[in-house]
Amino acid sequence: MTEIDMLTTRKANPTDCTLINILAAKAFPATYKNILSPEQLSYMFNMMYAPENILQQMNEGHIYFICYKDNEPCGYVSIEQQDNDLFHLQKIYVIPYFQGCGAGRFLIMEAIKYIKEIHPDPCTMELNVNRNNKAFHFYERMGLKKLRKGDFPIGNGYYMNDYIMGMEL
Repeated sequence: MTEIDMLTTRKANPTDCTLINILAAKAFPATYKNILSPEQLSYMFNMMYAPENILQQMNEGHIYFICYKDNEPCGYVSIEQQDNDLFHLQKIYVIPYFQGCGAGRFLIMEAIKYIKEIHPDPCTMELNVNRNNKAFHFYERMGLKKLRKGDFPIGNGYYMNDYIMGMEL
């Protein structure tokens, strides 16, 4: 049995907002501590991961999946349909302790499987990745291509300086 065989996901529901917040508290700061200022990191974490904001995202159509390794939550992905043939991975994070076990790959595969289930016609899956995030190369290995870049204002004078990566499904 391989590491990836020990991974499972389940679709999150509103009662999981606190769990997603706890997972994010372990994954998000570790991902951005060397990229963003502590002030921007704190602002973005609260904006995206306060349980009430996660619930609002779910109510607006974001679908979260929680990944488990040996029944222990280790990461999550959030998918939003933005247009008829466009889906966006709003969030995809794996807790640092679990990185390298295939969870990121598994979450991408689960996202693709879900998108194809609800939208069997050809479509595009995109995601934003900070231009200084080492995960950029992981996404390339997963088959996503750099489509464009942008500086996206997120409030409080902060910007997300991202590449938009994508793949045709």
